[in-house]
Amino acid sequence: MSPKETIEVVPSAKRLVHSLRDIGYDLNHAVADLVDNSIAAKAGRVDITFCFDGEDSWIRVSDDGLGMSGPAITEAMRFGSERDYEVTDLGKFGLGLKTASLSQCCRLSVASRASKTTRRIEARQWDLDHISRKNTWSVFNLGAGERSDSLVGPLQEATGTVILWEKLDRVLSYKVPWGNKAKTGLLQAAEGLDLHLGMVFHRFLTGEARRRKKLRMFLNGTPIEPWDPFARAEPKTKEAWGDELEVQTDSGRGVVRCSAYILPRKDDFSSDRAFQRHSGPAKWNRQQGFYIYRGDRMIQSGGWCRMRTADEHTKLARIALDFQPDLDEAFSINVTKARVGLPRSLREQLSPHIDRVVKRAREVYDSKPRRPRPTGGSTDGKGSGTSNASVAATSTSKDHGTGASATTNSTDHRDQHVTPRHIGSVLREAARRSGTAEAMKSVAAEVRQSHPEVFDALGW
Repeated sequence: MSPKETIEVVPSAKRLVHSLRDIGYDLNHAVADLVDNSIAAKAGRVDITFCFDGEDSWIRVSDDGLGMSGPAITEAMRFGSERDYEVTDLGKFGLGLKTASLSQCCRLSVASRASKTTRRIEARQWDLDHISRKNTWSVFNLGAGERSDSLVGPLQEATGTVILWEKLDRVLSYKVPWGNKAKTGLLQAAEGLDLHLGMVFHRFLTGEARRRKKLRMFLNGTPIEPWDPFARAEPKTKEAWGDELEVQTDSGRGVVRCSAYILPRKDDFSSDRAFQRHSGPAKWNRQQGFYIYRGDRMIQSGGWCRMRTADEHTKLARIALDFQPDLDEAFSINVTKARVGLPRSLREQLSPHIDRVVKRAREVYDSKPRRPRPTGGSTDGKGSGTSNASVAATSTSKDHGTGASATTNSTDHRDQHVTPRHIGSVLREAARRSGTAEAMKSVAAEVRQSHPEVFDALGW
Protein backbone atom coordinates (compact mmCIF):
# COMPACT_ATOMS: atom_id res chain seq x y z
CA MET A 1 0.00 0.00 0.00
CA SER A 2 1.44 3.34 -1.02
CA PRO A 3 1.84 5.93 1.76
CA LYS A 4 -0.89 8.51 2.10
CA GLU A 5 -0.14 11.96 0.83
CA THR A 6 0.32 14.47 3.64
CA ILE A 7 -0.17 18.21 3.60
CA GLU A 8 1.42 20.35 6.29
CA VAL A 9 -1.12 22.77 7.77
CA VAL A 10 0.57 25.59 9.69
CA PRO A 11 -1.72 27.46 12.11
CA SER A 12 -2.35 31.12 11.39
CA ALA A 13 0.10 32.94 13.64
CA LYS A 14 -2.14 35.99 13.96
CA ARG A 15 -5.23 34.02 14.96
CA LEU A 16 -3.65 31.42 17.21
CA VAL A 17 -1.29 33.65 19.16
CA HIS A 18 -4.14 35.98 20.10
CA SER A 19 -6.29 33.01 21.13
CA LEU A 20 -3.51 31.74 23.38
CA ARG A 21 -3.56 35.04 25.25
CA ASP A 22 -6.82 33.92 26.85
CA ILE A 23 -5.66 30.51 28.04
CA GLY A 24 -6.50 31.44 31.64
CA TYR A 25 -3.64 33.35 33.25
CA ASP A 26 -4.06 36.32 35.52
CA LEU A 27 -1.12 38.56 36.44
CA ASN A 28 -0.22 36.65 39.62
CA HIS A 29 -0.17 33.22 38.00
CA ALA A 30 1.69 34.59 34.96
CA VAL A 31 4.55 35.97 37.05
CA ALA A 32 4.63 32.79 39.16
CA ASP A 33 5.12 30.77 35.98
CA LEU A 34 8.21 32.82 35.17
CA VAL A 35 9.57 32.24 38.68
CA ASP A 36 9.18 28.50 38.03
CA ASN A 37 11.65 28.89 35.16
CA SER A 38 14.09 30.76 37.39
CA ILE A 39 13.96 27.97 39.96
CA ALA A 40 14.58 25.39 37.22
CA ALA A 41 17.63 27.46 36.19
CA LYS A 42 18.98 27.11 39.76
CA ALA A 43 18.59 30.81 40.55
CA GLY A 44 19.30 31.94 44.08
CA ARG A 45 17.73 35.36 43.61
CA VAL A 46 14.76 36.60 41.58
CA ASP A 47 13.95 40.30 41.17
CA ILE A 48 10.54 41.50 39.97
CA THR A 49 10.33 45.15 38.96
CA PHE A 50 7.22 47.22 38.14
CA CYS A 51 8.05 50.47 36.36
CA PHE A 52 5.26 52.98 35.69
CA ASP A 53 5.84 55.24 32.69
CA GLY A 54 2.42 55.62 31.09
CA GLU A 55 2.25 53.71 27.81
CA ASP A 56 5.93 52.84 28.20
CA SER A 57 5.44 51.08 31.55
CA TRP A 58 7.08 47.70 31.92
CA ILE A 59 7.38 44.68 34.19
CA ARG A 60 10.61 42.72 34.49
CA VAL A 61 11.57 39.39 36.05
CA SER A 62 15.32 38.79 36.31
CA ASP A 63 17.32 36.02 37.96
CA ASP A 64 20.90 34.98 38.62
CA GLY A 65 20.47 31.45 37.28
CA LEU A 66 22.49 29.49 34.75
CA GLY A 67 21.41 31.54 31.75
CA MET A 68 20.87 30.36 28.17
CA SER A 69 22.76 30.37 24.89
CA GLY A 70 21.29 32.01 21.78
CA PRO A 71 19.88 28.76 20.33
CA ALA A 72 18.45 27.84 23.74
CA ILE A 73 16.59 31.17 23.96
CA THR A 74 15.24 30.70 20.44
CA GLU A 75 13.94 27.25 21.38
CA ALA A 76 12.48 28.64 24.61
CA MET A 77 10.53 31.18 22.54
CA ARG A 78 8.92 28.40 20.51
CA PHE A 79 5.31 27.59 21.39
CA GLY A 80 5.54 23.99 22.56
CA SER A 81 9.31 24.14 22.99
CA GLU A 82 11.16 20.85 23.05
CA ARG A 83 13.23 20.08 26.13
CA ASP A 84 13.69 17.22 28.53
CA TYR A 85 12.13 17.99 31.89
CA GLU A 86 13.61 16.51 35.05
CA VAL A 87 11.17 14.83 37.41
CA THR A 88 11.50 17.73 39.87
CA ASP A 89 11.10 20.52 37.26
CA LEU A 90 8.17 22.87 37.78
CA GLY A 91 7.65 23.30 34.02
CA LYS A 92 5.67 20.82 31.92
CA PHE A 93 4.11 21.89 28.62
CA GLY A 94 6.72 24.11 26.94
CA LEU A 95 4.17 26.94 26.82
CA GLY A 96 4.50 28.80 30.12
CA LEU A 97 7.02 31.52 29.20
CA LYS A 98 5.11 32.55 26.08
CA THR A 99 1.49 32.11 27.10
CA ALA A 100 2.04 33.55 30.59
CA SER A 101 3.85 36.61 29.26
CA LEU A 102 1.66 37.37 26.27
CA SER A 103 -1.46 37.00 28.40
CA GLN A 104 -0.36 40.28 30.03
CA CYS A 105 1.60 42.18 27.37
CA CYS A 106 2.03 42.61 23.60
CA ARG A 107 5.82 42.59 23.58
CA LEU A 108 7.94 39.92 25.25
CA SER A 109 11.74 40.21 25.30
CA VAL A 110 14.12 37.64 26.77
CA ALA A 111 17.82 38.28 27.34
CA SER A 112 20.28 35.85 28.87
CA ARG A 113 23.95 35.47 29.77
CA ALA A 114 25.36 31.99 30.27
CA SER A 115 29.07 32.69 30.71
CA LYS A 116 30.65 34.04 33.88
CA THR A 117 33.88 34.97 32.09
CA THR A 118 32.48 36.80 29.06
CA ARG A 119 29.73 39.38 28.84
CA ARG A 120 28.07 37.92 25.76
CA ILE A 121 24.33 38.49 26.00
CA GLU A 122 21.75 36.98 23.64
CA ALA A 123 18.26 38.45 23.26
CA ARG A 124 15.06 37.50 21.43
CA GLN A 125 11.66 39.18 21.20
CA TRP A 126 8.05 38.36 20.38
CA ASP A 127 5.99 41.38 19.24
CA LEU A 128 2.27 40.82 18.70
CA ASP A 129 1.95 43.89 16.48
CA HIS A 130 4.57 42.42 14.14
CA ILE A 131 2.83 39.02 14.16
CA SER A 132 -0.50 40.68 13.33
CA ARG A 133 1.05 42.54 10.38
CA LYS A 134 3.11 39.67 8.95
CA ASN A 135 1.08 36.64 10.15
CA THR A 136 4.29 34.65 10.65
CA TRP A 137 5.82 32.78 13.59
CA SER A 138 8.94 34.92 13.69
CA VAL A 139 10.87 36.38 16.59
CA PHE A 140 13.34 39.26 16.51
CA ASN A 141 16.99 38.53 17.20
CA LEU A 142 17.92 41.72 19.03
CA GLY A 143 21.35 43.13 18.30
CA ALA A 144 23.42 45.10 20.79
CA GLY A 145 21.99 48.42 19.61
CA GLU A 146 18.39 47.19 19.89
CA ARG A 147 18.47 46.21 23.55
CA SER A 148 17.28 48.62 26.21
CA ASP A 149 19.11 48.97 29.49
CA SER A 150 15.98 47.74 31.25
CA LEU A 151 16.44 44.45 29.35
CA VAL A 152 20.19 43.83 29.69
CA GLY A 153 21.12 45.93 32.74
CA PRO A 154 20.79 43.10 35.29
CA LEU A 155 23.12 40.89 33.21
CA GLN A 156 26.15 43.18 33.18
CA GLU A 157 27.78 41.65 36.24
CA ALA A 158 26.43 38.09 36.44
CA THR A 159 24.86 35.21 34.55
CA GLY A 160 21.11 34.83 34.45
CA THR A 161 18.00 35.58 32.45
CA VAL A 162 15.82 38.67 32.12
CA ILE A 163 12.20 38.61 30.94
CA LEU A 164 10.77 42.00 30.02
CA TRP A 165 7.09 42.75 29.41
CA GLU A 166 6.21 45.90 27.47
CA LYS A 167 2.98 47.21 25.94
CA LEU A 168 1.07 46.14 29.04
CA ASP A 169 -2.38 46.24 27.46
CA ARG A 170 -3.85 43.66 29.84
CA VAL A 171 -2.26 45.13 32.98
CA LEU A 172 -2.83 48.82 32.22
CA SER A 173 -6.23 48.64 30.52
CA TYR A 174 -7.02 52.30 31.19
CA LYS A 175 -8.23 54.90 28.72
CA VAL A 176 -5.60 57.27 30.11
CA PRO A 177 -2.56 55.00 30.66
CA TRP A 178 -0.45 57.82 32.11
CA GLY A 179 -3.03 58.98 34.68
CA ASN A 180 -3.09 58.53 38.45
CA LYS A 181 -5.61 55.68 38.22
CA ALA A 182 -3.25 53.72 36.00
CA LYS A 183 -0.32 54.32 38.35
CA THR A 184 -2.39 53.35 41.39
CA GLY A 185 -3.63 50.26 39.56
CA LEU A 186 -0.09 49.12 38.84
CA LEU A 187 0.95 49.63 42.46
CA GLN A 188 -2.08 47.67 43.69
CA ALA A 189 -1.23 44.88 41.26
CA ALA A 190 2.27 44.77 42.76
CA GLU A 191 0.85 44.50 46.28
CA GLY A 192 -1.36 41.57 45.29
CA LEU A 193 1.59 39.89 43.58
CA ASP A 194 3.69 40.26 46.74
CA LEU A 195 1.13 38.24 48.71
CA HIS A 196 0.68 35.65 45.98
CA LEU A 197 4.37 34.90 45.48
CA GLY A 198 5.00 34.79 49.22
CA MET A 199 2.28 32.15 49.46
CA VAL A 200 3.03 30.05 46.36
CA PHE A 201 6.80 29.86 46.93
CA HIS A 202 6.90 29.98 50.73
CA ARG A 203 8.79 26.69 50.96
CA PHE A 204 11.50 27.96 48.61
CA LEU A 205 11.77 31.26 50.50
CA THR A 206 12.20 29.55 53.87
CA GLY A 207 14.56 26.86 52.59
CA GLU A 208 12.10 24.00 53.21
CA ALA A 209 11.92 23.03 49.54
CA ARG A 210 14.00 20.08 48.37
CA ARG A 211 16.51 22.09 46.37
CA ARG A 212 20.15 23.01 46.82
CA LYS A 213 19.76 26.55 48.09
CA LYS A 214 17.27 28.94 49.59
CA LEU A 215 15.52 31.32 47.20
CA ARG A 216 15.41 35.07 47.68
CA MET A 217 12.78 37.15 45.88
CA PHE A 218 12.42 40.91 45.71
CA LEU A 219 9.62 43.12 44.43
CA ASN A 220 10.83 46.60 43.55
CA GLY A 221 13.81 46.04 45.80
CA THR A 222 11.81 44.92 48.85
CA PRO A 223 12.12 41.29 50.01
CA ILE A 224 9.05 39.12 49.48
CA GLU A 225 8.19 37.51 52.79
CA PRO A 226 7.06 33.87 52.93
CA TRP A 227 3.52 33.12 54.09
CA ASP A 228 3.10 29.84 55.95
CA PRO A 229 -0.59 28.84 55.64
CA PHE A 230 -0.29 26.47 58.60
CA ALA A 231 0.98 29.04 61.13
CA ARG A 232 3.48 26.51 62.45
CA ALA A 233 5.35 29.20 64.38
CA GLU A 234 2.26 29.80 66.51
CA PRO A 235 2.46 27.86 69.82
CA LYS A 236 -1.25 26.96 69.72
CA THR A 237 -1.23 25.47 66.22
CA LYS A 238 -1.93 21.73 66.32
CA GLU A 239 -0.88 19.09 63.82
CA ALA A 240 -4.00 16.94 63.55
CA TRP A 241 -2.93 14.20 61.15
CA GLY A 242 -0.12 13.10 58.86
CA ASP A 243 0.25 10.16 56.48
CA GLU A 244 1.36 9.00 53.04
CA LEU A 245 -1.39 7.79 50.70
CA GLU A 246 -0.87 5.81 47.50
CA VAL A 247 -2.46 6.83 44.20
CA GLN A 248 -2.74 4.39 41.32
CA THR A 249 -1.88 5.78 37.85
CA ASP A 250 -1.57 4.27 34.38
CA SER A 251 2.21 4.23 34.80
CA GLY A 252 2.22 2.80 38.32
CA ARG A 253 1.75 3.98 41.88
CA GLY A 254 2.55 7.39 43.28
CA VAL A 255 2.65 8.73 46.81
CA VAL A 256 0.84 11.79 48.19
CA ARG A 257 2.09 13.15 51.52
CA CYS A 258 -0.66 14.57 53.76
CA SER A 259 -0.37 16.87 56.77
CA ALA A 260 -3.36 18.44 58.53
CA TYR A 261 -3.21 21.43 60.89
CA ILE A 262 -5.72 23.12 63.16
CA LEU A 263 -4.88 26.80 63.52
CA PRO A 264 -5.62 28.65 66.78
CA ARG A 265 -8.82 30.55 67.27
CA LYS A 266 -8.38 34.32 67.18
CA ASP A 267 -7.88 34.77 70.93
CA ASP A 268 -5.11 32.15 70.99
CA PHE A 269 -2.92 33.76 68.33
CA SER A 270 0.19 35.47 69.63
CA SER A 271 -1.10 38.85 68.39
CA ASP A 272 -3.78 40.52 66.30
CA ARG A 273 -1.23 41.05 63.55
CA ALA A 274 -0.40 37.34 63.51
CA PHE A 275 -4.11 36.49 63.26
CA GLN A 276 -4.63 38.93 60.38
CA ARG A 277 -1.47 37.75 58.65
CA HIS A 278 -2.59 34.14 58.67
CA SER A 279 -6.06 34.93 57.35
CA GLY A 280 -4.43 34.75 53.92
CA PRO A 281 -5.05 36.65 50.66
CA ALA A 282 -8.64 35.32 50.40
CA LYS A 283 -9.40 35.64 54.17
CA TRP A 284 -10.27 32.94 56.65
CA ASN A 285 -13.37 31.23 55.28
CA ARG A 286 -11.99 30.85 51.76
CA GLN A 287 -8.53 29.82 52.95
CA GLN A 288 -9.73 26.70 54.79
CA GLY A 289 -9.23 23.33 53.17
CA PHE A 290 -6.54 21.88 50.92
CA TYR A 291 -3.16 23.38 50.13
CA ILE A 292 -1.86 21.32 47.24
CA TYR A 293 1.84 21.34 46.37
CA ARG A 294 3.49 20.08 43.21
CA GLY A 295 7.21 19.73 43.77
CA ASP A 296 7.04 22.05 46.82
CA ARG A 297 5.35 24.75 44.71
CA MET A 298 1.80 25.58 45.79
CA ILE A 299 -0.84 24.92 43.13
CA GLN A 300 -4.02 25.41 45.17
CA SER A 301 -4.52 27.53 48.28
CA GLY A 302 -7.68 26.60 50.14
CA GLY A 303 -10.96 25.01 49.12
CA TRP A 304 -12.26 21.48 49.67
CA CYS A 305 -12.23 20.23 46.05
CA ARG A 306 -15.96 19.45 46.27
CA MET A 307 -15.42 17.08 49.21
CA ARG A 308 -17.32 19.42 51.52
CA THR A 309 -18.43 23.04 51.65
CA ALA A 310 -16.66 25.86 53.43
CA ASP A 311 -18.08 26.55 56.88
CA GLU A 312 -17.41 29.32 59.37
CA HIS A 313 -16.99 26.77 62.16
CA THR A 314 -14.32 24.80 60.25
CA LYS A 315 -12.25 27.70 58.92
CA LEU A 316 -9.28 26.77 61.14
CA ALA A 317 -8.67 23.49 59.27
CA ARG A 318 -5.91 23.50 56.63
CA ILE A 319 -4.43 20.41 54.99
CA ALA A 320 -1.24 20.08 52.92
CA LEU A 321 -1.21 17.57 50.06
CA ASP A 322 2.19 17.01 48.40
CA PHE A 323 2.87 15.24 45.12
CA GLN A 324 5.63 15.18 42.51
CA PRO A 325 5.22 16.04 38.79
CA ASP A 326 5.04 12.34 37.87
CA LEU A 327 1.44 12.49 39.17
CA ASP A 328 0.46 15.48 37.00
CA GLU A 329 -1.96 13.47 34.89
CA ALA A 330 -3.68 11.99 37.94
CA PHE A 331 -4.16 15.49 39.39
CA SER A 332 -5.28 17.03 36.03
CA ILE A 333 -2.70 19.84 36.12
CA ASN A 334 -3.39 22.47 33.45
CA VAL A 335 -1.03 24.84 31.62
CA THR A 336 -1.44 27.74 34.04
CA LYS A 337 -0.83 25.48 37.07
CA ALA A 338 -3.82 27.19 38.66
CA ARG A 339 -6.24 24.26 38.62
CA VAL A 340 -6.01 20.79 40.12
CA GLY A 341 -8.37 17.87 40.59
CA LEU A 342 -8.11 15.14 43.22
CA PRO A 343 -7.91 11.58 41.89
CA ARG A 344 -10.92 9.46 42.85
CA SER A 345 -8.82 6.93 44.77
CA LEU A 346 -7.29 9.75 46.81
CA ARG A 347 -10.71 11.21 47.61
CA GLU A 348 -11.86 7.87 48.96
CA GLN A 349 -8.81 7.56 51.20
CA LEU A 350 -9.02 11.17 52.39
CA SER A 351 -12.70 11.19 53.29
CA PRO A 352 -12.59 9.63 56.80
CA HIS A 353 -9.51 11.64 57.74
CA ILE A 354 -11.14 14.89 56.60
CA ASP A 355 -14.15 14.18 58.77
CA ARG A 356 -11.94 13.81 61.85
CA VAL A 357 -9.87 16.91 61.06
CA VAL A 358 -12.97 19.02 60.49
CA LYS A 359 -14.47 17.79 63.77
CA ARG A 360 -11.36 18.86 65.66
CA ALA A 361 -11.35 22.24 63.92
CA ARG A 362 -14.96 22.80 64.96
CA GLU A 363 -14.12 21.92 68.55
CA VAL A 364 -11.29 24.45 68.64
CA TYR A 365 -13.47 27.14 67.03
CA ASP A 366 -16.31 26.56 69.52
CA SER A 367 -14.06 26.44 72.59
CA LYS A 368 -14.19 29.38 74.98
CA PRO A 369 -11.23 31.79 74.99
CA ARG A 370 -8.85 31.18 77.86
CA ARG A 371 -7.08 34.51 77.95
CA PRO A 372 -7.54 38.11 76.78
CA ARG A 373 -6.71 38.88 73.19
CA PRO A 374 -3.15 40.32 72.91
CA THR A 375 -2.63 43.64 71.18
CA GLY A 376 1.16 43.71 70.83
CA GLY A 377 3.27 43.39 67.68
CA SER A 378 3.64 40.13 65.81
CA THR A 379 5.87 37.45 67.25
CA ASP A 380 5.68 35.36 64.10
CA GLY A 381 8.64 33.11 63.43
CA LYS A 382 10.06 31.88 60.14
CA GLY A 383 7.58 31.97 57.33
CA SER A 384 4.98 34.14 59.07
CA GLY A 385 6.35 37.68 59.05
CA THR A 386 4.05 40.40 57.72
CA SER A 387 5.04 41.63 54.27
CA ASN A 388 4.65 45.25 53.27
CA ALA A 389 1.98 44.44 50.74
CA SER A 390 -0.03 42.27 53.13
CA VAL A 391 -0.32 45.12 55.64
CA ALA A 392 -2.12 47.19 53.05
CA ALA A 393 -4.11 44.31 51.63
CA THR A 394 -5.56 43.13 54.95
CA SER A 395 -6.37 46.51 56.45
CA THR A 396 -10.16 46.19 56.13
CA SER A 397 -10.71 42.47 56.78
CA LYS A 398 -13.37 41.12 59.18
CA ASP A 399 -13.11 38.38 61.75
CA HIS A 400 -16.16 36.26 61.01
CA GLY A 401 -15.64 34.24 64.18
CA THR A 402 -16.61 37.11 66.47
CA GLY A 403 -18.17 39.61 64.09
CA ALA A 404 -15.69 42.24 65.23
CA SER A 405 -13.84 44.46 62.84
CA ALA A 406 -10.12 43.64 62.78
CA THR A 407 -7.92 46.29 61.22
CA THR A 408 -4.17 46.36 60.81
CA ASN A 409 -1.88 49.18 61.84
CA SER A 410 -2.26 50.86 58.45
CA THR A 411 -5.80 52.04 59.31
CA ASP A 412 -6.20 52.03 63.08
CA HIS A 413 -3.43 52.94 65.51
CA ARG A 414 -5.41 52.93 68.74
CA ASP A 415 -4.50 49.35 69.74
CA GLN A 416 -1.18 49.12 67.90
CA HIS A 417 2.07 49.01 69.82
CA VAL A 418 4.41 50.91 67.49
CA THR A 419 7.79 49.19 67.40
CA PRO A 420 10.95 50.23 65.50
CA ARG A 421 10.43 47.31 63.13
CA HIS A 422 6.89 48.47 62.46
CA ILE A 423 8.20 51.96 61.68
CA GLY A 424 10.78 50.45 59.32
CA SER A 425 8.09 48.44 57.56
CA VAL A 426 5.84 51.50 57.16
CA LEU A 427 8.71 53.55 55.75
CA ARG A 428 9.58 50.88 53.19
CA GLU A 429 5.94 50.55 52.17
CA ALA A 430 5.56 54.31 51.81
CA ALA A 431 8.67 54.43 49.63
CA ARG A 432 7.35 51.72 47.38
CA ARG A 433 3.91 53.29 47.08
CA SER A 434 5.42 56.66 46.17
CA GLY A 435 7.81 55.16 43.64
CA THR A 436 10.91 56.09 45.63
CA ALA A 437 12.05 52.59 46.63
CA GLU A 438 15.49 53.12 45.09
CA ALA A 439 15.97 56.32 47.05
CA MET A 440 14.95 54.49 50.22
CA LYS A 441 17.62 51.87 49.54
CA SER A 442 20.23 54.65 49.43
CA VAL A 443 18.89 56.08 52.70
CA ALA A 444 19.01 52.62 54.31
CA ALA A 445 22.62 52.15 53.18
CA GLU A 446 23.60 55.49 54.73
CA VAL A 447 21.82 54.67 58.00
CA ARG A 448 23.54 51.29 58.11
CA GLN A 449 26.94 52.94 57.82
CA SER A 450 26.39 55.85 60.19
CA HIS A 451 23.96 54.34 62.74
CA PRO A 452 24.04 50.54 62.52
CA GLU A 453 22.06 50.19 65.74
CA VAL A 454 19.17 52.16 64.17
CA PHE A 455 19.43 50.09 60.98
CA ASP A 456 19.10 46.85 62.97
CA ALA A 457 16.25 48.18 65.11
CA LEU A 458 14.23 49.14 62.01
CA GLY A 459 14.61 45.63 60.64
CA TRP A 460 16.36 46.82 57.46
